[in-house]
Amino acid sequence: MLSASQSDFRTTDDPPSSNPITDRRINDVLDRLHARATRELPGLALHLGLEALKGLVGAKSSDDADAKYVRDKLIPIGRGQGWLIYMLCRSLGARRVVEFGTSYGVSTLYLAAAMRDQGGGLVIGTEIEPEKARHARNHFAEAGVADLIELREGDALLTLKDCGGPVDFLLVDGFPKLARPIIELMAPQLRKGAIVVCDNVGHFPKSFVAFLDFVRRPANGFVSTLLPLRGGTELSVKT
Repeated sequence: MLSASQSDFRTTDDPPSSNPITDRRINDVLDRLHARATRELPGLALHLGLEALKGLVGAKSSDDADAKYVRDKLIPIGRGQGWLIYMLCRSLGARRVVEFGTSYGVSTLYLAAAMRDQGGGLVIGTEIEPEKARHARNHFAEAGVADLIELREGDALLTLKDCGGPVDFLLVDGFPKLARPIIELMAPQLRKGAIVVCDNVGHFPKSFVAFLDFVRRPANGFVSTLLPLRGGTELSVKT
């Protein structure tokens, strides 16, 4: 079950005038999608607050109810997080990046911008909702980066079994209960020095206990820490 207080959701954690992405087509699409996400924020906070209240009074809540509610919602990373993953991919010279949870393609556009600006690469996205995948593809085409993105529809635990080569960067931004299975699936495919960024850890700490237990155990081949972005974004490095 997703749960968070309304105060956890800020419309932005972004400093002004610091966007490292200069491509106007990409920025125009991102601006529009971030604006929509901001408009959806009050309803999302209300839904999560009601779900939390159910738990307090002992009423039954479920992951299915959350999944149904978010089926047509963006719930993207913030701009600051987007600029961070763009810069991390540029610093790595990343050529193969993967994201769990494409939704409408906001995070994918930041990753694709990094690939384009360093001369090419591949972003492998994942989305289980066909309608979201359709909208995402339209956004990729509109931003002019469709040639850099391979969007795999279906269960990510199946579509990410083989990413075709060593992965330089992984963004975990899908349904929280799948974060641990995803990192276990992807860990052998990550090259040494690869970076993993996990969104929503600060918003839903209980939902990410298993994921954090994995990436914070050195025996599993990672060093990891929590960054103060949007209440908490986990940054892990494959050692």
